[in-house]
This record gives sequence, C-alpha cells and structure tokens, in this order.
Amino acid sequence: MTQSALEQLLGRARGPMGPSAELDFGVAGGPLAELGTVLSRINGFFLYNAGVQVFRVGEEGLGPDLLSWNEESTWKDTYDGLADDLFCFGQDIFGNQFAVLEGTEVVRFDPETAEVEVLGTSLEDWARWLLADPEVNAAANFAYAFQQQNGPLEPGQRLVPLQFFVTGGGYGFDNFAVRDAATAMRIRGPVAQQVYNLPDGATINLNAG
Repeated sequence: MTQSALEQLLGRARGPMGPSAELDFGVAGGPLAELGTVLSRINGFFLYNAGVQVFRVGEEGLGPDLLSWNEESTWKDTYDGLADDLFCFGQDIFGNQFAVLEGTEVVRFDPETAEVEVLGTSLEDWARWLLADPEVNAAANFAYAFQQQNGPLEPGQRLVPLQFFVTGGGYGFDNFAVRDAATAMRIRGPVAQQVYNLPDGATINLNAG
C-alpha cells in the first residue's frame, strides 16, 4: 500500500519538540483537524535539515508554541491586519509561514510582501507540495549548507535577509542574520505593509522600524 505524502513527511520528521499532547480544534474535518491529529502524534518537529519547522503545543518544549505564535502581540500586530486570517502552524528557514486560511485552505505567507500562495485544501496537499521539490519548497539544501558553515540554528531562531528579497537581496550566506523567530517576523511586518499590493516597478521606501 502506497504511503500518503503526509505519512512520508512524518517518517522524516525530527521531533517531538514538546511533551505528548492531545490537540483537538473541535472540527470534524479539514486542515485543522489534520493538524490536530499530526501534533497529537508528534508534538512539533523539523523537516529537511530544519528547513521546515512545525510548531509544538504546550508550555514546555523547544521552539515557538503554536497558540502563542498566533497571538496578535507576538508578531501579527506589525502586519496591520494582513496576517489576521491566518492560523500559522509552521515556517521555513526564511520565515515564510505555513498556515491555514479561514479554516479551509493551506497557504504559504511571504513575510516581506504578505502575499499568500494557496498550496491546497489539506495538509496532505501541503506535504505533496513539499515532497515535489524539497530544495526549493523546503529550502533543504540551503538549510543544510548554511548550518554546516555557520552552526545549527536554535529551535526558536530563523534567518532574516539583510537586503530583503523584495529589493533584490540574494541567497548568499553573507546576506543573512540569525534572529529570534518572532523578532524576524516583526522586522518585516512594517516592510510588508509598505509593499503589499504595490504595482510592479513602484518605488519602495523601506523602513523596517
């Protein structure tokens, strides 16, 4: 019997990041129900050389707590409403958020532009997307190489480009600073407010605050 994409991912997971927990979002189906099942099985984990992080739940453990991460005061307040409809369950090494949008769609949220890319309607779709191209979608090779050269990131840390991608910043290791994950999001919230829905070729006066 062929394993589902999500089962394949969980087979590669490095975790758990917190004590065993039972998580029930009170919904019968959809991505939030899937998320509850996944975290009840493995309470937080990393994938692809820590290129992808899925948050744990509970007061104890490593890395951000799922519920605290989604509180407005953690980082979403710096996006002035642009992230309010997202329930973020994980992120990649650059801080791109993986989230459930309005309980029905699984999306990737760009922290610099607040743009949302729909990946599907289930965690199975998300897993299939990651497996399709781990080097690009999960930053697998980049995460491995960066940490080989610079040392492993702590579970609560992510990378911030010194020159933002939206202004042409590249993926050379010298363009990245290691920051607390919430701080990394707060740095880019004001930037996203300025560039959200700007037309191509518009002048950007960046102010990271």
